[in-house]
Amino acid sequence: MDMRQARLLTVEAMARVDAAAIAGGVPGLALMQAAGSAVARRALALLPPGGRVLILCGPGNNGGDGFVAARLLAEAGHPVTVVLLGKRAGLSGDAGLAADAWTGPVAEGAPPDLPDCDLIVDALFGAGLSRDLSGEARTLVERVNASGVPVLAVDIPSGVDGDTGAVRGVAVQARETVTFVACKPGHLLQPGHGFCGRLHLSDIGTGAAALDAGLAACEPPLFRNGPELWGAGFPRLTGASHKYTRGHALVLSGPATRTGAARLAARGALRVGAGLVTIASPEAALAENAAHLTAIMLQACDNPDDLDDLLTDERLNVVLAGPGLGTGSATRDLVAVAASAGRGLVLDADALTSFKGQARLLAAHIADGGAAAVLTPHAGEFARLFAGTEAAEEGIGKVEQARRAAALAGAVIVLKGADTVIADPDGRAAINTHGTPYLGTAGSGDVLGGLVAGLIAQGMPPFEAAAAGVWLHGDAGLRHGPGLIAEDIPETMPAVLSALLEALR
Repeated sequence: MDMRQARLLTVEAMARVDAAAIAGGVPGLALMQAAGSAVARRALALLPPGGRVLILCGPGNNGGDGFVAARLLAEAGHPVTVVLLGKRAGLSGDAGLAADAWTGPVAEGAPPDLPDCDLIVDALFGAGLSRDLSGEARTLVERVNASGVPVLAVDIPSGVDGDTGAVRGVAVQARETVTFVACKPGHLLQPGHGFCGRLHLSDIGTGAAALDAGLAACEPPLFRNGPELWGAGFPRLTGASHKYTRGHALVLSGPATRTGAARLAARGALRVGAGLVTIASPEAALAENAAHLTAIMLQACDNPDDLDDLLTDERLNVVLAGPGLGTGSATRDLVAVAASAGRGLVLDADALTSFKGQARLLAAHIADGGAAAVLTPHAGEFARLFAGTEAAEEGIGKVEQARRAAALAGAVIVLKGADTVIADPDGRAAINTHGTPYLGTAGSGDVLGGLVAGLIAQGMPPFEAAAAGVWLHGDAGLRHGPGLIAEDIPETMPAVLSALLEALR
């Protein structure tokens, strides 16, 4: 697999691609013609026979793409109305040339009422928008959204920040979006992702060398999470495989009244392929855990000394702590022992909350033991853990938050949500949109921790294991759909894994 297929380009990096393509001999107008053609093709697929099109053009190159699409749609026999937010005489460069090739009328400025149409093409502003929409631009976007007419956005819905997904005052709600060369972070990050609708990626002929120039300008790399990113290292069984070659995960259990979360995590680790999984349980919770466990083993563990004794068995190569464990100093001490063992380490839920405002102390534990650690906070846990640090600064965006947290903690960060971000201390990051709101149910995150731990147990590096675990978790949710509860996620894993391994062949 070509990992470049998973790369995302920032707005600046995309500008480098265009500049490199033009410098390499591809005329800018040719790029615009290709972009407008891609938009027209998608519009034709959305339009009924003879359907009417309203194309809203802005004053820049995004508007130029719109003029190209207008010409092609008119040539295909569709009635086309073009509205330009600005003055036609003010267009210059390639956008001016594209406008000159349109022979129909152009209405200048936001109209008081939108004309009747079957499709609106939003070619107002692209991913590089750097200010909030106001005045007639804002009014026009609000009218589009209130019209109920399907919208096809060019590059990104107008009003969405291409780098952060933030809404600049107001944004067009698109049914579909056509973008070019590579997706931008704003296509995947919320709330922007929710405005894009179905996303289509089109090659406009910039060429491999220009793409490489853009990728070089986008370091450390940012990826769209998927098998292209981690599939090459995903665990596969051979004739020599057996349970002891597939790793042994240790999951720490909480007290008798809170054992379910650990069992969910343990089953996730086992279902994803760990050869053995053991729950380390307080003595008082042994009977409760034993009543629900079969393939998962059970060991007594009441305190940090007990955990230290368990970890003398070097076959226990990853520890998962947090789900249902309880908060406070006792949990902090267990985490310190687990981290000092230098194994794989996955921390979630109570393990993170127990270090509220003490991210640097947790980082010290991880560094002292050399643990290959993954932290999986949701937004609330993240805010508590990293309070007062550079990772919690306002206005820096979710990717930057996760990157700063990973660097500070010396651990992979899985910042969960509809747009989960996975970040490595080396700066690599991935955005995941392969999921469903049905995963927002009690215990779902516990299973995710188990999936990540089970993949680390099998030898995947922490970043790749975290990214793969997030994707598998999302795929299980997509396959199951309505009615999903956390117990369903491990039981869906055989179908998820079968399909993935077949695709990776």
